[in-house]
Amino acid sequence: MNCGKTNRFCRISVLNAFQTQSELSSKIHRAVEGKIKTVTVSKTPSGKYLAFILIEREGENPTTVSEGNIYGIDLGIKHFAVVADGKKVSKYDNPRHLAKHEKNLKRKQKKLAHKQKGSKSRQKYRKVVAKVYERISNSRQDFLHKLSHKLVSDSQVVIIENLHVKGMVRNHKLAKAISDCAWGTFTNFLAYKLERKGAKLVEIDRWFPSSKLCSNCFCQASEMPLDVREWTCHHCGTRHDRDGNAATNIRAEGLRMLKTDGSAVSAVGGEVRPSWGRKSVLRHSPVITEAPALCVVLQVSGE
Repeated sequence: MNCGKTNRFCRISVLNAFQTQSELSSKIHRAVEGKIKTVTVSKTPSGKYLAFILIEREGENPTTVSEGNIYGIDLGIKHFAVVADGKKVSKYDNPRHLAKHEKNLKRKQKKLAHKQKGSKSRQKYRKVVAKVYERISNSRQDFLHKLSHKLVSDSQVVIIENLHVKGMVRNHKLAKAISDCAWGTFTNFLAYKLERKGAKLVEIDRWFPSSKLCSNCFCQASEMPLDVREWTCHHCGTRHDRDGNAATNIRAEGLRMLKTDGSAVSAVGGEVRPSWGRKSVLRHSPVITEAPALCVVLQVSGE
């Protein structure tokens, strides 16, 4: 905005029950600073109320960060993220949030199915099942926020692959595991946190052969099935860990994009994507909405 004001969201937790005809008492963990513009109240399937507060306050545009690590990230299922910083490769295991609660969820869904349709008992037990889903969602969000914050806090550039998640979940054998990872949400978390800091998010082309490319001599293997987790380059004889090698190649490709002002340059000197593929991009914020500097939610239990 020209006046220098910015719209931001905040988070507040409200513990008391929501009463429509009485004052709402709340326990506020963080003060709301600025002019309140809108308040949107919604109800979750578990019976909790969320109030999203949009506030306006004075803010300054962040300066561009020129110091910090440059991370290349390969997202996966066994290891949620394999991160290369040019010196070492770090692996972050996939917590598999849905799998941890699947047995409990199955048991409660079975009990719900046995309830008589339209009965008060069924309506009551629907909230029990909804609370399990809510717990899964909250644990996933917590993990994604903590990991994205850790990577953003000491970086100036984060480089990831532009994955076609919508097409990947068509594989019925991996659809549940891919959906549980929430790679798209993680990318958006990285995007708005990097933008708020003044750092950059680089997405390389999804057709870039990061797994099949030798990070030592840039020789490309012809085939690389998913069950191959380690391989040896036939040209230079270097032994590679599949995910670590991919993260290193992603980082190198992102650096080449930055040096060429956003135009992707193949590591093997040729075009790596079909003509119909989506091009690599330099992202500074999520695609749909601008990143909030502060996210605020009012949470009220009860009906």
